[in-house]
Amino acid sequence: MSNILRVAIQKSGRLSDDSLKLIKECGIKFNNGTGKLKSVSTNFPMEFLFLRDDDIPGYVADGVADIGIVGENVLVEKKQEVTLEKKLGFSKCRLSLAVPKGEEYKGVEYFNGKKIATSYPVILQKYLDSKSVEAEIHEISGSVEIAPGIGLADGICDIVSSGSTLFTNGLKEVEVIFPSEAVLIANKDLSEEKQRTLHKWLFRIDSVLEAANKKYILLNAPNDSIDKIISLLPGMKSPTILPLAEKGWSSLHSVINEDEFWEVIEQLKEVGAQGILVVPIEKMIR
Repeated sequence: MSNILRVAIQKSGRLSDDSLKLIKECGIKFNNGTGKLKSVSTNFPMEFLFLRDDDIPGYVADGVADIGIVGENVLVEKKQEVTLEKKLGFSKCRLSLAVPKGEEYKGVEYFNGKKIATSYPVILQKYLDSKSVEAEIHEISGSVEIAPGIGLADGICDIVSSGSTLFTNGLKEVEVIFPSEAVLIANKDLSEEKQRTLHKWLFRIDSVLEAANKKYILLNAPNDSIDKIISLLPGMKSPTILPLAEKGWSSLHSVINEDEFWEVIEQLKEVGAQGILVVPIEKMIR
């Protein structure tokens, strides 16, 4: 039985770009020339199917693809019987309610008796039910943001990233109803061989994602400041400390979260840290 994993990926757009970037960072090589609908890896048991994002959960559930990368919003909306293997942390967005800019909005009860246009009726209905709001859902595909302007609906429920599309169409975001990100899903009946291949890939994914917000830090400091520096850096529980040629000075090496580092950099300098280098980490194996 073959151990080759068939992976469904969105054929274009930000999710596609981010998915392909992750795959390449995992050291998996393949040719994804423009317009190709299928590609085979040259160094890992994996082939890729480039599909519409709305179709991916169904293809994975039916076994046409073994696994897929899709937006969590699409996964929940389509209600297919698949396994959620991992949240991937990229292609983050949100499903939000929006109304015309000039409308006075005081709360979700605004939508009682109103018409809402959306491509996500399942998620929207669940949200409205949780808030005891009765509204008429008008399901449309594509160009949802124009619905209020042409009199089709009083408001919309759509995917928002930056909010620029809403602004351009005279709308304002009023409620976030579902935060979303890319997720890895799998067919529920994967063979043992394919499960082994998937686990090998998940190991690589974990290594890449673990390194994403981590940085390798090197700095020089007088020996009498080392304890203070270690206490300032949350990640420096057991740093490597090496003596420098200059007497009384040492070099500290460690791994930290980038966000935490920027919060304490001035304090580091105040206690004597010099020559601070912050270096990206490509992979991190635990």
